[in-house]
Amino acid sequence: GGLGSNAALALARSGIGRLIIADFDVVEPSNLNRQAYDFRQIGLFKVDALKENILRANPYVRVDIRRMRLTAQNAARAFSGADILIEALDSADAKAMLAKAFCRSFPKKPLILASGLASCNDSNSVRTRKIGPYVYLVGDQRCGVRPGMGLFAPRVGIAACHQANLALRLALGLH
Repeated sequence: GGLGSNAALALARSGIGRLIIADFDVVEPSNLNRQAYDFRQIGLFKVDALKENILRANPYVRVDIRRMRLTAQNAARAFSGADILIEALDSADAKAMLAKAFCRSFPKKPLILASGLASCNDSNSVRTRKIGPYVYLVGDQRCGVRPGMGLFAPRVGIAACHQANLALRLALGLH
């Protein structure tokens, strides 16, 4: 979605060597306002469309795709080869499930979560915080999606770039 597609492209453009991307969904017109897809990709699986976009931006990145719905039972297997996980799920329940599954299986691997990205509030309210030994949280932790309060490209993009930048810093040993 918005976080994952934008963070993945930022990492690819920064020269990251390998990305593992998991999603089960297809590109829909309603995604185009904040996700890194275009009209030609409507109807394609998001992982396939994103791999195409990443390789267009940087053909030297290894992109492993997992066309699947993440569950508590398969999340660890899906990301077993990852050094760092960027969470980019939509619902609070899905975020919590992934965080629990990943932290239980990989307690010393960094996890970068995001929450509180709805609206077009002040961009500077999107911050990165360390909330555990290996867990980070990006967002304002206040502005959740609800009727009348949706997601907009600028704040989603800012948060995705926060996630990508932190992942780069962690990979380079700078954090």
